[in-house]
Amino acid sequence: MHHTDPHCIFCKIAAGDIPATLAYQDDQCVAFHDIHPKAPVHLLVIPRRHIASLLEVEAADAPLLGHLLAVAARLAREHGLTAGYKTQINTGHAGGQEVFHLHIHVLGQPQ
Repeated sequence: MHHTDPHCIFCKIAAGDIPATLAYQDDQCVAFHDIHPKAPVHLLVIPRRHIASLLEVEAADAPLLGHLLAVAARLAREHGLTAGYKTQINTGHAGGQEVFHLHIHVLGQPQ
């Protein structure tokens, strides 16, 4: 069972309790289209387990973080971002984080 936060919107999306346009899901993560896209392709890749931010990550989380990045790369290819794309992780209020559930933004223009 994954640790979730009952008040977290991204935990609710991962659980299927709040609808989202999913791009990918597996037992470790969920990816979906950002509801307020900042680029023609703007996906969010999140772990199913609630991790508030990168500040909470420990060495034991390395396999999960690697998986999230591998999924981000796969989705970028699948969405035509073959010329390149931007990945972004905002951490903490000062880092621009708005939803306190770790997430990787994948942004780009399809070719």
